[in-house]
Amino acid sequence: MDRPRSATLITRTSPKGVSVTVGQTSPGSEEIVVRNLTKHYKQLRAVDDLSFTVRSGRVTGFLGPNGAGKTTTLRMLLNLVTPTSGTATIGGQRYLELDQPIRHVGAVLEASSAHRGRTGVNHLRVICAAAGLPRERADEALALVGLTPAAKRKFKGYSLGMKQRLGIAAAMLGDPRVLILDEPANGLDPEGIRWMRDLLKALAAEGRTILVSSHLLSEMQQLADDVVIVAAGKLVRQGPVDEVLGSMGAAVQVRVRTPDPAKLTTALAAFQPSITPLPDGALLVTGMETAAIGHAAFTASVELHELTGERADLEQVFLQLTAGKAGIR
Repeated sequence: MDRPRSATLITRTSPKGVSVTVGQTSPGSEEIVVRNLTKHYKQLRAVDDLSFTVRSGRVTGFLGPNGAGKTTTLRMLLNLVTPTSGTATIGGQRYLELDQPIRHVGAVLEASSAHRGRTGVNHLRVICAAAGLPRERADEALALVGLTPAAKRKFKGYSLGMKQRLGIAAAMLGDPRVLILDEPANGLDPEGIRWMRDLLKALAAEGRTILVSSHLLSEMQQLADDVVIVAAGKLVRQGPVDEVLGSMGAAVQVRVRTPDPAKLTTALAAFQPSITPLPDGALLVTGMETAAIGHAAFTASVELHELTGERADLEQVFLQLTAGKAGIR
């Protein structure tokens, strides 16, 4: 039998100065493990022998082109779709085997749906009543997502971004150790996206397991600790963001500015790099490291005003890894 759960959502410091993190289990015990997961729909293999692990205490970005099988995978993880073969477990158990799953896993697979005439706080109170949670959890969850001012506003008056926040509030009612979110930033403005980033990072810092599917690659590069990239139902790459970026080259391009571009081009010719003039007068050099360009310029007495290495960003890596694998299947 599970021990009583606290309604507290953040780490607190006791009067004696001891920091206490709320949670039901120790870090690492709530990993998401997908093994050889496969789902066939007649002639379509939506998910094809997919395996990956989502670690506790980290935010993992689940990335892929449209039709890659991301939502189908999340639905199998939550036992909303039956796999053709393979397993998907949370803390070593399938979702349907969890005792009081709302206290273990919070999930948002689409913008929150609620009765149009019901207020935000009443929507959450209905869920609390059905799940056997304290009524006050509704108010705490609304405060967590910044919806307290709209608590008594009817759902039909909520914007898409507010509906997203309400969905996350519903997912957090049971103070779960695992969060599974599908495109949670849809409808959020820039301030809302930053709020989402800070919230998920804070929850991961408490040791929770966070799995987020998104098409906002620039945001994922700032938010995620790890990424799982899929295409055509198959795993393409998994690992820490820095490791995945590094695997594509430490500096794929170098931006160089000089008052004498012709002389610099001559100095670099022996190394056979690709040199592209940019509209602002700078040169974009591919195929040489920053240090090598600087040394060649120094040897040739070429004055440099700018020498900046530009690593591949997540969008570039994503497009390279999924090239030829995207599109409708």
